[in-house]
Amino acid sequence: MAGDLVKALSNLEEEEALKITKARLAAGNDPAKILEDTRKAMEIVGKRFAEGEYFIPDLVYSGEILREISELVKPKMSKTAELKRSGKIVLGTVAGDIHDIGLNIVEFMLDVNGFEVHNLGIDVPAQKFVDKIKETKAPIVGLSGFLTLAFDSMKQTIEAISAAGLRNKVKIMVGGGQIDEEIKKYTGADAYGRDAMAAVTLAQGWSKAK
Repeated sequence: MAGDLVKALSNLEEEEALKITKARLAAGNDPAKILEDTRKAMEIVGKRFAEGEYFIPDLVYSGEILREISELVKPKMSKTAELKRSGKIVLGTVAGDIHDIGLNIVEFMLDVNGFEVHNLGIDVPAQKFVDKIKETKAPIVGLSGFLTLAFDSMKQTIEAISAAGLRNKVKIMVGGGQIDEEIKKYTGADAYGRDAMAAVTLAQGWSKAK
């Protein structure tokens, strides 16, 4: 049954994935295990996208199926999830960029892994990040950007966080599009995540280190 959900979601079979999810919940399966299978499926989707087998519309569709599954599963794990909240994160796509597919997948993955996520959305000015960090006291910040113009916006956002005296209080990850080690250095971030799972791994590592 577990493998069936991984297969259905990774093959973008919406009806089958939802049917399996409902059946597993009705049978009393652990919601966390169902979400673990969705993570495995999204890893496969990510690989297929990287290899050119899937395209942007497929990523969007997989995200929609993921959201539908999460709406079924989350009510069953709300009490557990509240107990397990392991940290706060401020996320957003930087100024000048309006891409949010990856951003929303990262938000979902962080959320189901027990993080309290504050998603500021797209085209977010540097000051808005600064204000949200002050308001939430979140120790982790995720800056997303798909376009090359986002590199300068990320750099400027991190400079604004530094100017506000918050840089030594937060760990910053960047991700999306063509982000790599060089861009990480250019922006002044602490790390970059290749995909949603990398973002979760980074966040978990930073939370444990605190």
